[in-house]
Amino acid sequence: MKFDRPKLVAEAVGTFCLVFAGTGAVVVNQATGGQIGELGIALVFGLIVLAMIYAVGHVSGAHLNPAVTLGFYSAGRHPRSEILPYVGAQLLGAVAASFCLKLMFYGGAFGLGATRPAGSDLQSFMLELIMSFILMFTIMGVATDDRAEGAMAGIAVGAVIALEAAFGGPVSGASMNPARSIAPALASWDFSALWIYCAAPVLGTVLGARAYALVVPAKGPSLPGQD
Repeated sequence: MKFDRPKLVAEAVGTFCLVFAGTGAVVVNQATGGQIGELGIALVFGLIVLAMIYAVGHVSGAHLNPAVTLGFYSAGRHPRSEILPYVGAQLLGAVAASFCLKLMFYGGAFGLGATRPAGSDLQSFMLELIMSFILMFTIMGVATDDRAEGAMAGIAVGAVIALEAAFGGPVSGASMNPARSIAPALASWDFSALWIYCAAPVLGTVLGARAYALVVPAKGPSLPGQD
């Protein structure tokens, strides 16, 4: 297991900011009677991801999401030795953000931005899977293909997250990120349907990474520790 402190701090702080701003927007929207709105929440999620990609992307890759880390690993773009440290840092940052929100907003009376299906579990599972597939397919295109414009990665990924949050949020919560769902569930001690938001994003990102490999085969050997 490899511990690279700058990378892990970057992942923890980046994920903290993502969950604090994103789920914070959900909480503030509830606390203020809907002043932010669903589109506003989607925009906050997209903008904070954009900002964090530019802030820490050059340090850790700005995964900010255990499912993205596993997607990169499945495509040979992330070493096995760094999976658990990355996921641990992401969860630490996310949980810290949710507990900060819990302290600030009435002990979690507003649900802390927890993700829950609005319809059936199957509907939300499929939506989370497909949205995560699209997200990872986009990430692979702008972050790993040297023919893409690297400087535009933050805009592309942030835009996809805002887009998916806008149409998927009212149905599944548009998590696409196990850390983003685990943290408010833990802080509010409500684990309803949490399995959806752990399993579907991981399956979706792995499929997205694999699909991109069919479109643009990876050049050269995999990273050490992939086998």
